[in-house]
Formats: sequence, structure tokens, C-alpha cells
Amino acid sequence: MAENDEEDAGLAAEYVLHLLPEDERRAAEDRLAVDGGFRALVADWTEHLAQLADDVAPVAPPAGLRARLAEAVSAQARPSRGATQGRGIMRWFGGAVGMAFGALAAVVILIAVLPPVQPPYSGPFYAAELAGEQSDLLVQARFDPRDDTLLVERQSGAAAAGRVLQLWLIAGDADPVSLGVLPEDTTARIAVPAPLGQQIAGGILAISDEPPGGSPTGLPTGDVLAAGEVGEV
Repeated sequence: MAENDEEDAGLAAEYVLHLLPEDERRAAEDRLAVDGGFRALVADWTEHLAQLADDVAPVAPPAGLRARLAEAVSAQARPSRGATQGRGIMRWFGGAVGMAFGALAAVVILIAVLPPVQPPYSGPFYAAELAGEQSDLLVQARFDPRDDTLLVERQSGAAAAGRVLQLWLIAGDADPVSLGVLPEDTTARIAVPAPLGQQIAGGILAISDEPPGGSPTGLPTGDVLAAGEVGEV
């Protein structure tokens, strides 16, 4: 296995186990939308890890476990004054038992706190490339239907001085609906209202040139600088 493949496999495992920090998890989810190979790794890990729990029945911690653990730790910290012979053996034995109990407790805690392994998302993702003939604006957009999130990456071009870029969704014969003013940053994550999220597939995303704050009319008032049809990926 190549080094990159090993890194991807490790990343997929950490994603399935919910071990990634929030920013890395979001990056992994963005990659899932466009990388079929990575989606396959996540699916493999999900299936593999789910099998580990097939024979594990849920177990509630015994009543008084915390108190007994505290008592056991306290007893180890106060050895008997007359215990001189065999102390080395008992110390080793106690340490070994402690490590074994600690390992078992770690497994129990891990099972308890980790969310259940969910089957991988098998539905479609959507993407569009927004470009214009009279503009150098080029924008990539990816839509994740799992949480109705649209990731927008501006690869070239920018708003004119004193103007802003506003993103629109055109679904069928309906009027354009604003998805918001794009920030000056080259990337933006836009939460799409659920009813609009259901209309993105097969729709058209467009960007217009607008005054600061966006269109005052609720419809595009400036030139359409870039547009692209949303398709399944």
C-alpha cells in the first residue's frame, strides 16, 4: 500500500470513529462529496468496525462502581505496616491487575462515549462550476444534502470595487432565490434552507454583481457574472 493510501485509510478510520477535530472532520466530509475512493475507504471501515459490536450487548456500570474504585485506590495507597514479605510480588500483581482493569475500563468507556457506527451515506452529492464569458470569475460549488450545506470556492475573479457578489439559485421557471452575499474570503460555507436544498439538484447557480449589502429588490439587479448547472457527482 502506498504512503498516501495508508494516510487515507487512517483518515477514514478516524472519521468513522469520530476522532477528528471539527475542522478536519468538515474537510473530510467535503472530500467525501467529490472523492469516490475516499468514500469507499469510509464504507469499508464502517462495515469493519460495525462487525466488532455485533456480539457486544449493552452493559450498565454496576451500582457503586465508582465508590469501590476509590476504595481500591485508597487501599493501595495505604499498605499494611506488617506487610514486608512478598511485597514485591504483590506490588507486581497489583500493578498487572490494575493495568488489565484499566484497559478493560478504557474499552468500556470508549464503547460508551463513542457514537454508534453509522452506515455510510449512499446518496448523491452535487456540484457546479460557475463561469462567465464576459468575466474572469470562476467558482466551484459543492452541495452536501446530508446537512444542506453548500461549499463555495472562488478560484479566480473578485467583486468590483464598491460592489459585492451575490449567489442565486434558479430552479425551473421560478424566479431566482438569493442564497446570500459571498464574503471576501475565497471560500464560504452556506447553510441552505431545507426547501431550497431539495431544489438544488438540476437547478442553476448564478452570481450577480450587486451593491453593498446585496440586491435591494430580492432579484438580481446587476450583471450576471457567472453561472453553472448543478449536477450529480
